Amino acid sequence: MGRNTRKRRSSMATKAVAASAALALGGGGLLWANFYASAHESHDSWQSRTKSASAQVATISCPDVGQQLTDVPGQARTEVDGELANLDRQITDAYQRLATTRDAQAQDASFVQNSILQPLKDRRQAIIDRIQLEINRVGGNAPDRLDDLAGCTASPADQPQTTDGQNGDGQNGDGQQQNGQNGDGQQQGGQDNGGQQQGGQNNQGQAGNGPSAADFVDITTVQPNVPAKPRNGRNASTGVFVTRCGVNANGNHNTDNVIVAPGVKNGAHHLHDYVGNQSNDAFANNDTFAGAETTCQNQQDKSSYYWPVVRVQDGTQDFDQNNDGGGKEGNVGKILVARQAQIKFVGNPTSKVVAMPQFLRIITGDAKAFTNGPGNANAHWSCTGFENKVQLTDKYPICPDGSSVVRTFAFQSCWDGQNIDSANHRTHVAFADANGRCQNGFKAIPQLTMRLVYDVPAPVIENGQVKNAYAVDGFPEQLHKAITDHDDFINVMSAGLNSKIASCLNRGQKCQ
Repeated sequence: MGRNTRKRRSSMATKAVAASAALALGGGGLLWANFYASAHESHDSWQSRTKSASAQVATISCPDVGQQLTDVPGQARTEVDGELANLDRQITDAYQRLATTRDAQAQDASFVQNSILQPLKDRRQAIIDRIQLEINRVGGNAPDRLDDLAGCTASPADQPQTTDGQNGDGQNGDGQQQNGQNGDGQQQGGQDNGGQQQGGQNNQGQAGNGPSAADFVDITTVQPNVPAKPRNGRNASTGVFVTRCGVNANGNHNTDNVIVAPGVKNGAHHLHDYVGNQSNDAFANNDTFAGAETTCQNQQDKSSYYWPVVRVQDGTQDFDQNNDGGGKEGNVGKILVARQAQIKFVGNPTSKVVAMPQFLRIITGDAKAFTNGPGNANAHWSCTGFENKVQLTDKYPICPDGSSVVRTFAFQSCWDGQNIDSANHRTHVAFADANGRCQNGFKAIPQLTMRLVYDVPAPVIENGQVKNAYAVDGFPEQLHKAITDHDDFINVMSAGLNSKIASCLNRGQKCQ
């Protein structure tokens, strides 16, 4: 069940010395970057490193093979999911090698291409070949374009380009749609010299893999960017159903993700908070979930609600500092427990909703959005007192005194009417359009919304560096970017409770 006893240790201060490294970019171009490492740790594990404010970050960027697999026969999914987890592990290993071979990179401008990127491409191609063979073996048709996804690049840590403007989506009262706003808010020149400087972004963070000063913005400087929510039509389902499942005060954590990587330990490569169902790990199945205990007050709700933890990088370490998915993969600092975790289901502004199917799985947001781009991003960060005015996607807010950090999620609310999951874990559900309507024959279902509130010491930005940064856990190569925030849900409610929720929303009631 992932319960752990926490131990914290102070990190050792290290003296930084400079070394330069050439990083190969796609197309054969070169990006020269300065790295800073302790003189006595040139070959130590990368998670213990600190970086100078003038260092330019680079990371490994690989095409997301899993998102291209929209049609995988059921007989092949277990093998394919395992191979996709192997691809994630390869990227983690390559990023670690990128971060621990600075001397070699400084001496050989082709080192990254020849010793990291090319071997990574060869290993990825072998796995892609196995994925294609497995799909075709059971009578499926593997996409031909998978062969084009083997190559990776080393990239600077610039923010991905986000969509311009609201696109009619964004947070709309009780729910919000994907790509709601560009989350920019960064004023020209950056916030308190914490913005991106000409020539690259600072490589900061307690483990040396972010976040940097440019990842934060003073929320009081951001112009309002939350659009009005769609008006309710005559057939709207206006009710609200609240479920109270706690804040994970009992410390139920693990680094698995049974939706994306079933049967694979550390499949997430970062730590999750779990509320609701208490038996969610890599090896859980529907029978496991149905027989589990729950932290929800309504004992008929055994659903699993889980999200990556938030940590404050204050120089301390938590219980997992030497664990995979924790300190060994750049997720460091003190784990914060949310002060509030509000979970509710809301209706649709244009139609009645149908009951959710039992064991429906939904992932909202993209843990790899920094390298994948914002197409599936659904991160929303704000501060208490600002939520109806400002929502950020690719920045962490610095909140004023007396205000707390808020993460909000609104899940996809349109369902294909048949499947509880899909090969890429996305195509069986969708977001409603700007007017709240489901498209392509999908049916409106209750929309899960979550609001997580944290008391976070305000980060301080001085001379282009951030002190006491906070960040969401993530894959190491994602550099703890705010845009990678995401949330997961497995519906383990009885058919009766699912029907009750739909009826409550359709009648415009407030229920629990």
